[in-house]
Order: sequence, then C-alpha cells, then structure tokens
Amino acid sequence: MGVLNVTPDSFSDGGRFTRNDPALRHALGMVEAGAAIVDIGGESTRPGASPVSEAQEIDRVVPLIERLSRELDVPISIDTSKPAVMREAVAAGAGLINDVQALQAEGALEAAAELAVPVCLMHMRGEPCTMQAAPEYTDVVADVRDFLSERIKACRSAGIFLERLLVDPGFGFGKTLAHNLALLKNLSEFSALSVPLLVGISRKSMIGALLGDAPVDQRLYGSVAAAVLAATQGASIIRAHDVKATVDALRIAAAVME
Repeated sequence: MGVLNVTPDSFSDGGRFTRNDPALRHALGMVEAGAAIVDIGGESTRPGASPVSEAQEIDRVVPLIERLSRELDVPISIDTSKPAVMREAVAAGAGLINDVQALQAEGALEAAAELAVPVCLMHMRGEPCTMQAAPEYTDVVADVRDFLSERIKACRSAGIFLERLLVDPGFGFGKTLAHNLALLKNLSEFSALSVPLLVGISRKSMIGALLGDAPVDQRLYGSVAAAVLAATQGASIIRAHDVKATVDALRIAAAVME
C-alpha cells in the first residue's frame, strides 16, 4: 500500500502533493514500483495534528480520487474517519476505507455498511492531538487485539461481512517505543482475529528512535527492515512511503517464506 498524503502537515511528506499533477505522478510512480493499493489521506493524523473540516478534506481528496480512478488499475484507499468523506470518496472511485478510528465516529459504522467496500479498522488510543501523552496499557498486545476484536463484532452486527474487514494495530498511535516493539514482536497473535493484517510502520518515530533520533529522511533502511519483520509475522499488507525499496525487500522475504 503506497502512501499519498494530500495534506500540508503530514509528518513525512506534508505539502509535497497538495496539487493534483504532482500527486498523480507520484501515484503512478508508486504503482510502477509495485504498489498494489494507493492510500490517499486528506487529514494528517500525526501526533499533535489538528483536525480539518469535512468540507476541506473532501476538497482535498475527491478530485484526486476521481482522476486516479481513471488512470490507475489498482484499488484506491481513502484514509478518513468522517462518514461524509467516506461516501464522497467511494462515489469518486475509492474501493477501500482506511479508518484510524475503527469506525467509531458518529455515523461511520452505518456509512461503511451502506457503502459495502472493504474497511481497515485501526487501533488508536485517544486522538491525534493527545495520543502520545503518556499512553498506558495493561498488556499492549492483548489490549489492542481485544479492541480490534470488539470492533470486528460491531461491524458484523452492523451488517459488514467479515470478508470485508482488515485490522491495523496502529503503530505510533498512542504507543510508546516499548509498546510498538512489543506489537511488532507479537504480530502473529493477531492471526486469531481471522482477518488480514495491515501494518503501517514506514518512517515512523519508533524507527527514528531506534536509529539514534534519525530524521524522517534517514529512516528508509529501518523502515524496510521493520516491513520485512512484519511480513514474516503474518502481515498481509504493508503501508509504505518508499514503495520500490519495500517491494524489493518483501519479494525476497516472500520467496524465502514460500
């Protein structure tokens, strides 16, 4: 899953793809490099990020989705928690909802059920603006797994088929470095949920911390290593900024794991 943020303030590529032409070229380049999904986000969810309005998010993502849906032969994912954005994005051509709030926003569960496209449910402790303020868990792996299990049950009760669901443990979303490492080490435990596992760990602060506070543009090798570890632990989808390097590494890992 290649990352395409059309925001001015995302932690890694904020401001680079706020116009449609550069965004289109970047999306095409990611697909050529091997991306099987392009994930478009119109609101930053980095730690400390401020929310944007529904209308602003729609203005950022919908024209691009309309254009990409005509140009690309891979699914387009919409990274949003807002029901209205979900509806507009799917109408424009998006085929997957990637929700950091796991359909907990008012009306989101109903919108996803109505739209009948696959949904990724992510775990996040708190809100982006506060999530890194001393997060605590009894057992981070069990707590995150139990949360995702409950959200799967809520989706099924709303009429969303299990076959349409994915889960994401939410690396960096309300977790310390120790929490993130425990999740990466024990990803295989999420197989008990019986749905595909998506991992988004690319360029995140945990990578920087492990590499001696490396800045975002120096986290490539660490991100690729984490991606391979996630794949060997059962991740089905890897969300990445550096698509070619990640795809190359995953191809080697896949050949060995077969």
